[in-house]
Amino acid sequence: MRPRSQQSLHASAHTDTFARDHLPPAARWPRLTFDLPALRYPQRLNCGAELLDTTVRRFGPDRPAFHSPGRPTWSYGELRARVDRIAHVLTEDLGVVPGNRVLLRGPTTPRLAACWLAVMKAGAVAVTVLAQARPAELATMCAIARVRHALCDVRTLDDLDKADVPGLRVVTFGGDGADDLDRRAASKPPSYEAVATADDDVALIAFTSGTTGRPKGCMHFHRDVLAIADTFARHVLKATPDDVFAGSPPLGFTFGLGGLVIFPLRAGASALLLEHAGPRRLLAAVTEHRVSVLFTAPTAYRAMLAELSTGAYDIASLRRCVSAGENLPAATWHAWHEATGLRVINGIGATELLHIFVSAADDAIRPGTTGVPVPGWQARVIDADGTELPDGEPGLLAVRGPVGCRYLADERQTAYVRHGWNITGDTYVREPDGYFRYVARADDMIISAGYNIAGPEVEDALLRHPDVAEAAVVGRPDEARGQIAVAYVVPRPGARPEPDALRAFVRAELVPYKCPREIVFLDALPRTATGKLQRFRLRRATTVE
Repeated sequence: MRPRSQQSLHASAHTDTFARDHLPPAARWPRLTFDLPALRYPQRLNCGAELLDTTVRRFGPDRPAFHSPGRPTWSYGELRARVDRIAHVLTEDLGVVPGNRVLLRGPTTPRLAACWLAVMKAGAVAVTVLAQARPAELATMCAIARVRHALCDVRTLDDLDKADVPGLRVVTFGGDGADDLDRRAASKPPSYEAVATADDDVALIAFTSGTTGRPKGCMHFHRDVLAIADTFARHVLKATPDDVFAGSPPLGFTFGLGGLVIFPLRAGASALLLEHAGPRRLLAAVTEHRVSVLFTAPTAYRAMLAELSTGAYDIASLRRCVSAGENLPAATWHAWHEATGLRVINGIGATELLHIFVSAADDAIRPGTTGVPVPGWQARVIDADGTELPDGEPGLLAVRGPVGCRYLADERQTAYVRHGWNITGDTYVREPDGYFRYVARADDMIISAGYNIAGPEVEDALLRHPDVAEAAVVGRPDEARGQIAVAYVVPRPGARPEPDALRAFVRAELVPYKCPREIVFLDALPRTATGKLQRFRLRRATTVE
């Protein structure tokens, strides 16, 4: 096991030491574990070179790497040449030095992925943001990470300009201007020697969704990037070189970065990168490109079920369906399995830990649970004092492994890391067979007249009703009961369920006190750009009403 003291960090290759200088103090780090042989990386490690150069050496340059609808497929050799030319632009034209933060912004495309890989090989620090991020959000993230360089898809330049980030030098790509990145790169050599970064040099800063409060910058090392592939992708997903990956999460969301770039490249596989990835487009993409591994959220799986009933899609190529971002209801799992024969791999991950750390696949899946710790990870359920709770008793999920939370100069580090563990903010129960069952976000538990009501459990019951497409349950302050449960329901197209009928249905599924006392119908639930349900907006609405 590696020591976790900050003083034991390896000699950095960063000229700009801002990221390392703003790591949390050693005492605030979680305990890191490197139990698998594959996790014992050399002290000099550049994850961009490992994902690209090493993969080319293993599998050759002619294998497909990235597909894009309506455009030629990039081979690994073509991808490496593009990445290396961009790395020359970064270092020679823009003056980027190792450790500089580089903002990356745009839809999910091979160009954006190539820019990310170039930043890695140049030894800089990638700050990949959502294409939908607004000017104020961009300004905040750039200020926190002290960003002075940006590579931006020309179609998303407007809001970055409006952010008015002091001293920011922006180079666009995908345009026809003389200074466009593609034009600059065309004149550069097709080979670039990656910077010999330390395995614990910061490779990326991923910002939390920022659904409430100031977003937190999560700093991840070069070894962390490989660790998520060498744990979840290797042992649960079991990726192969013949796989074709696709999904809906953008690259500014670590669920998407892992599933659409890191995992396929580590395995020598290919990825279909989609700018627009709604349920219909995902199904069409699976049909046309013979996708074998799919990453998306529970809501999308449920929405795709209605589309599959039309018979317009052929998804026989799929072998892996991964769900994360929010809890996967058992009703959705069973409905998808019944319709497709495929078992959805449920998982919980976090921006703070980069990707999925509790999951299960194949015959190990237990519908209604998240799974067991991914090989290389440990998990337990604890109380507020850090004491491990007995099986069957709900408490806080605590995890640790080869990747840990390291907030960028943020006092909230002490809330996330306690007793040497990462505390995810989720309430879980560990079953006697070792499986972890999701109960609620720690702040989603509704306490009504002394009873604990887990919103997701009520949502799962509502989703079993044939007229319900989506559901979210939150607590409303109540003078007599403390809180009451309020359900926000999106009906299926053409359906007009009656509140009393839905309540009766839930009473037949759950004990009566868990039945929502009020049901509100909506056209859509509020979600972030990454698809996460914004419960705080529903709570705000229930408080105001």
